Amino acid sequence: MPALPPASPLALSPAALARCIPFVVFMALLALRGYLPAGLGIDTRWIYGAQTLIVAGLLAWYWRGYGELARQNLPEAREVGRAVVVGIAVFAVWVRLDAPWMQLGSATASFVPLDDAGQPIWTLIALRLAGAALVVPVMEELFWRSFLMRWVEHPGFERVDPQTVGLRAVLLSTFVFTLAHTLWLAAVVAGLAYAWLYRRSGKLWTAVIAHAVTNALLGVWVIWTGRWEFW
Repeated sequence: MPALPPASPLALSPAALARCIPFVVFMALLALRGYLPAGLGIDTRWIYGAQTLIVAGLLAWYWRGYGELARQNLPEAREVGRAVVVGIAVFAVWVRLDAPWMQLGSATASFVPLDDAGQPIWTLIALRLAGAALVVPVMEELFWRSFLMRWVEHPGFERVDPQTVGLRAVLLSTFVFTLAHTLWLAAVVAGLAYAWLYRRSGKLWTAVIAHAVTNALLGVWVIWTGRWEFW
């Protein structure tokens, strides 16, 4: 592979912005949910619905710029199968790595979709599950793996073949990915697993599918068990 030309690490290309803006907006709304004063009388749980709709709209707006998610880059059946197995395995690990020493503080924006009588608010639950299983995997994989992991390898990330990304870029991007999650050890496992899929196949869809399977299973498990702290 020929050497990539120098690129400024501070200048974000349109491709980088298309991957960063949905993520930044999502995180900003997450912070708003966590830090909005309770005295305002706003049920901040509904902000998650806004997060889902706004970020989905941004992804749709930028979709033509996500060449890695174009139809010709869909994974083969065996790659889909591998991604599903990895997604299931990450879920199985995630729900077990919740000891106190495996956590980075506590979530700033808890999400307990129950009314005052303790009954489920199904609209809230549906929005949360749809966001976690459909929107977040696309948004996060575009940012963490498609952009950040390759950008660490070289600022001209659009020209970096994911199959050539080195260990340093995988570990550094996974480290930052971990800082965005309360369950840090579970996040390490998930980040490395999704990065491995992307690097092995060269197709971002494999990481998206695995991430979606993990989040969907986690959501169903949370609803079934009432372990809302995992949301």
